[in-house]
This record gives sequence, C-alpha cells and structure tokens, in this order.
Amino acid sequence: MDTDQELVVLALRGDQEAFAELVERYQRAVFNLTYRMLGEAGEAEDAAQEAFLRAYQHLDRYDHARSFKTWLLSIASNYCIDRIRKRRLIWLSLDEPLPPHPALMSQEAGPERRAIEDERHALIQGLLDRLAPEYRAAVVLRYWYDMSYVEIADMLDTTESAIKSRLFRARQALAEQIRSEGLFEMAMSIEGAL
Repeated sequence: MDTDQELVVLALRGDQEAFAELVERYQRAVFNLTYRMLGEAGEAEDAAQEAFLRAYQHLDRYDHARSFKTWLLSIASNYCIDRIRKRRLIWLSLDEPLPPHPALMSQEAGPERRAIEDERHALIQGLLDRLAPEYRAAVVLRYWYDMSYVEIADMLDTTESAIKSRLFRARQALAEQIRSEGLFEMAMSIEGAL
C-alpha cells in the first residue's frame, strides 16, 4: 500500500487513480468535518467535493513534510469558514432541527431512542452554529477529531496560544448559551431518557 506522499507524487505525474485513492482514504474524515462545520448534509457534501477539488488543483503546493490528512482538513476547514462568513446574514429558523449525521445514528436504535438522539444532535449542532467560524473550527477539530493544539494551529495557520484562546472563548460562549437558554436542564432530561 502506497503512502500518502507516494500517492501525491504519482498524482502530480498525472496518475488520476492515485488521487482517487487519496479521496477514498479521506472522504469520510473530510465530510465529517464539513458536516460539523456547516450543519447541513447537502452543503457539507458540496464543501467536501470543493475541498478535494482545491487539494487537487494545488497539489503542487503540498509540503511533503506535513501530514496529507492535516493539509487536506486544513483546506476543508478554511473553505467552511469562508462559507459561514458569506452566509452570516442568512437567518436559519431555530424551529427546524438539523438532521443528525447518518454515521452518528445507530442502526439498532428504536424510534424513541432515535428521537432522543436526534434531539441531542440538533441541540449540539445548534450550539455549534452560533459560534464564530474560527471558534467552531477549533472546537470541531479538538473534540471531534481529537487533534492537538499544535495540529489545529498548523491547520488553521495560527499559533498554539491562539488556538488555546479560541477554545477557551468557545467554551465560555457555549456555557453562556447553555446557561442563558436553560439548555442544561434540557440536556439532562435528554440524557436521563437514554
């Protein structure tokens, strides 16, 4: 099995199958990131495709000393941040819950448990949607992808201290949202129903 770096070299020589292998390896990770950032499956699919397209177009700029996955997720997260900024003026109805990501749904869950899980996922996505794009990116990369501060800083082209600050502020903002909207009690009732 070829390494990511070997596949990049082959792709740069015109081997489309090599790049297709990279897409196959990372399409799930890229989609999961774009979904958590954007909150809507169709928009997340478009963003994931755009991230791969941009990666292919700029493959000659890839630094082989870096992880290909980190580089690719960096492209995807920056693209999502740009999309979020552009749609800033569009108001989404809070009455319409976002559907949970298909990968987060258990195939064996019954209808009641599934409804409770849907409500919890919608609650989490709603909280994420209200964060500034830079904070949302840091939270998703840290808590969904379990990346280190250094990796996140590298991906978002900033410093480790800036990432720590963003995560601190994001946690404060989330806590304030939970407190001001009485979401703690709702979350506990959802958790208790599980």
